[in-house]
Amino acid sequence: MALRHGLKEAYSPTLFLAALGNGGLTVSFFIYLLFLVPRPETAPIPTFDTLWPVLTGPDPIMAGLVAVAVTGILIFAARFFRLLVWNLVEYQGFKGTQAWTRLKTGNAEVSLMAIPLTLAMAINVGFVLGAVFVPGLWSVVEYLFPLAILGFGAVAVYGVRLFLDYFGRVIVEGKFDHGQNNHLNQLIAIFAFSMIGVGFAAPAAMSTVRETVAVGTVLSITMLSAVLLFALVKTVIGFRDTMEHGISEEASPSLWIMIPILTVSGIALVRLSHGLHAFFDGQARPGDHLVILSLLMGLQITFGLLGWVVMRRLGYFQDYLRGDKYSPMSFALICPGVASYVVGMFFVHLGLVNTGLVDTFSLVHFALMAPLVYVQVITILTNERLVFRLLKAKGGAAALARAQASVPSSAAA
Repeated sequence: MALRHGLKEAYSPTLFLAALGNGGLTVSFFIYLLFLVPRPETAPIPTFDTLWPVLTGPDPIMAGLVAVAVTGILIFAARFFRLLVWNLVEYQGFKGTQAWTRLKTGNAEVSLMAIPLTLAMAINVGFVLGAVFVPGLWSVVEYLFPLAILGFGAVAVYGVRLFLDYFGRVIVEGKFDHGQNNHLNQLIAIFAFSMIGVGFAAPAAMSTVRETVAVGTVLSITMLSAVLLFALVKTVIGFRDTMEHGISEEASPSLWIMIPILTVSGIALVRLSHGLHAFFDGQARPGDHLVILSLLMGLQITFGLLGWVVMRRLGYFQDYLRGDKYSPMSFALICPGVASYVVGMFFVHLGLVNTGLVDTFSLVHFALMAPLVYVQVITILTNERLVFRLLKAKGGAAALARAQASVPSSAAA
């Protein structure tokens, strides 16, 4: 079924999260290849040249694993770019409408940060596709790393300009509506900065050129410092307003937005530790990864349980996934699911397998991965349901328009 077009007033920049979720699912299948498929020590990530011998080799189990993962990457990468293009087109139609004017003068202006967030994901998805499907790419990857830094730099400039336009207006005019800030939607800006930060960290982790590592490291730390500062500010304010006014039902999934922020920030730290160890005498040890990833897991579980309890009490899952309520913010459910799976895989393999606590492909190894695979499957099913309900079904666009018109602008963020 084709996507609905011409939403105009019914459109929200938050719908970029629909594309973002599919990009995250693309990466989730790449994680299987990263941790479960053997490769030479000279290849820091799976590439076509390391995967092809496994796919065509004598081991049917490993070949099947590679085939499933590669198929998942292709399917969700195609959906990601389709939804990215759709959003860019619909966003142009949204500009100039009354809804656009309301957005630019209220708390919901921060939702524009979903655009650089998704553009940063586009670079990551492109890198995954190049690594998995382009033969010989790794032989010229040192020429691509500077281009990746430039790409993330362009997205960073765009994102910082959007954020400063919004944050500067709020500070100068003093018109931030605390009564409509009873959620954590403001953290979408911090999510964007963390995604850009982890992008800068990739060349820092994988390049063999000292200067590339240094530039990627400095830029990544710069973005992560902004993440730390504004995450503290926005989280404290958001929880204060939420406890004073009660959580916004429609925006309650925002309680989970800290989960992907923690995931990408943690992966950035792991990547940076590799680069610092290789060139600058850093002392990254497997035990360090166990500590960092355990901390991330603990914080994610805390936010996960809090969000789950709140949304269950509100009846959110029944109303917004199966009932007659529609909201673009529902797509905020996808990234936390992907992020939980990803950080769990990092914890199991870097924190437990690499430290020798768990043997590779043992029963304990598979038992630890089983709940992570379950989370991934549930996330995929939820993604499919939301895309159909909000973007494909005949009544979805009309219901979304009514929902957009009936909620405050801050909640629509």
